[in-house]
Amino acid sequence: MNTAADPARFDIVARIAQCVPELRPAERDVAALILDDLASAARASIGELAQRAGVSVASVTRFAKAVGCHDVRELKLRLAQAAAVGDRFLRGGAGVSEGGGKLRAADANGEAEPLATRVYDEIHTALARNHELLCQAPLAQAAAALAQARMIYVFGMGGGSSALADEMRFRLVRLGRPVASYQDSLLQRMVASTLSPEDVVVALSVTGRVPELVDACRIAHDYGAKLVALTAPASPLAALADWLVPIVASETDFIYKPSSSRYAMMMALDVLVTELALAQPEESRELLRRMKHTLDAHRGGGERQPLGD
Repeated sequence: MNTAADPARFDIVARIAQCVPELRPAERDVAALILDDLASAARASIGELAQRAGVSVASVTRFAKAVGCHDVRELKLRLAQAAAVGDRFLRGGAGVSEGGGKLRAADANGEAEPLATRVYDEIHTALARNHELLCQAPLAQAAAALAQARMIYVFGMGGGSSALADEMRFRLVRLGRPVASYQDSLLQRMVASTLSPEDVVVALSVTGRVPELVDACRIAHDYGAKLVALTAPASPLAALADWLVPIVASETDFIYKPSSSRYAMMMALDVLVTELALAQPEESRELLRRMKHTLDAHRGGGERQPLGD
């Protein structure tokens, strides 16, 4: 049996699935029982597991060792941890029907709903939920800090926040602000250690619980830099923020599409940057005019073409 690089963190669900071909028939029965309901298996005694699977207690013990656990107690602990991830990742979610080889949302009549409608509805829900929070956020104060900063550093990690860190950089460049974005954790720590009270860090994190990002922001704070955090309220990152722009994730049981929370983050980002543009209207107008003139001279096009594409 190949052990994981970090055996304390191995994925018991994946390990069981990998081991099934090598298991004895009785042990396969135990595997099938466990994979059918992780939470129930985690709560059951060894005797109950054996009885439900129709095998001996010894078979349950052998199964635990076969999948890399020291004993049944460790197996049950790992099963409980896996179950805590969420049942929605272990089987088809509610309101999902199978048709044409693809999982589709079902409407009230049980008919397959267009995916475009399902995705749109979840994006709309995420935006509506976060709209009220943004109306109460200290956006004017955060924008003022960005306007006065000697340098702005945007930190983001993970799939959504990494991309949006660059998006924030693109938006601020249009307004003539000195800005750089960093997604690598070591570079964030290095940059954070060079900052001063004249600098501002903009940290993007839907959860606010990424240890490396929180550490980098704490280092920046220790050296006097100000922190604007677009993140979850009551998170470790939010606790560090000088100005908190709250983001609340709105995830559903439909796990197959990308997270809608990134749209909430993008809305917050756009509102913050627009607040900055309106705080310096004459300067912003002239910079945007120059940019439009330069782009049109290069590519041609009409007046209403987007400012950069």
